[in-house]
Amino acid sequence: MRPSGYLAVAMLFADLTVAVPVRAEVEKTSMAFPAVTPMFASSWVAQDAGIYNEVGLEVSEQVIQGIGSTNAVISGSMDFANASGVTLTRAAARNQPIIGIANTVDRSGFWIILSKKAAEERHFDPKATLADRAKLLKGLKFAVGGIQAIPHSYLNAIARVGGLDPQTDLIVSAIVSPETPGAMQAGAVDGAVVGQPIVDQLVQSQGAVIVANGTTADPVDPPWLTHIDANVILAKKQTCIDHKSLCIKMGQALVKAAAFIHDHAKETAEILGKRTRITDPTILDGMYKVTLASAPMDPLLDAKGLETADQLNVEAGFLRADQKLASYEAIFTNEYVK
Repeated sequence: MRPSGYLAVAMLFADLTVAVPVRAEVEKTSMAFPAVTPMFASSWVAQDAGIYNEVGLEVSEQVIQGIGSTNAVISGSMDFANASGVTLTRAAARNQPIIGIANTVDRSGFWIILSKKAAEERHFDPKATLADRAKLLKGLKFAVGGIQAIPHSYLNAIARVGGLDPQTDLIVSAIVSPETPGAMQAGAVDGAVVGQPIVDQLVQSQGAVIVANGTTADPVDPPWLTHIDANVILAKKQTCIDHKSLCIKMGQALVKAAAFIHDHAKETAEILGKRTRITDPTILDGMYKVTLASAPMDPLLDAKGLETADQLNVEAGFLRADQKLASYEAIFTNEYVK
């Protein structure tokens, strides 16, 4: 081959080398979930659609009920957790060294429902004011996904709208969402605070009624809860200092997952169905629609959404008004999701 031929081949391989992207170094990390609910769709999609692998992450998952998932991050046994803004702001008020790096849901994600039996006994009127509907909760037993987690906070806040004292007027049990229909069917609880798909299942199969809708109503119950950082991805502040690449890759994955949810309806619905073990197409469709409406295209945190979460803590009685943070800027960053 003439010298010019060698040069041409060399230039060709040089061009190919530039054109082929360098695969990201794979790093292992972990993600905790406080429950099994579509509120965590972004993390499910990142895993099941191969997005974590695409950005160079190998993520092990673990369900640790309620605020235990956040405590696992604080203790260092897990790197990341899905948690609510309610949990983040309360932890910050107690000087826990965690930070929010993304928000994947900007609605509360919950409904309060009563069993058909309880609703009939209390002469439930769906057209009554929220305050009058809330009064019916007095003395009843409720299932919540986790004690002092966002569903419990929402229940307490609504009870206060009805003039009730949540500490004395309600009976609360930590029952995970998949077990809630059975608990209501057996009469172990009179009502529950649930999200999709459980709310649809209970309304359709058991005739349960919706007392308060904090997610899809217009306006939501109560209206001040319209915008909230409801599902925050948490990490220890030190993790994003010592292992910054983990936070960078996690942020990249969540941005890609948000786009996937908006652009791939069928595939996202399949992932939701697989994770929740739901096959009913009507319930799956409703679950996807709520997920789509609640998942911001840009999974950014904002001070207003965290302030709403903080106010929910106060209304729930989990935080004194004087314990609210003066500023929220120090407990979140959007550096990794821009």
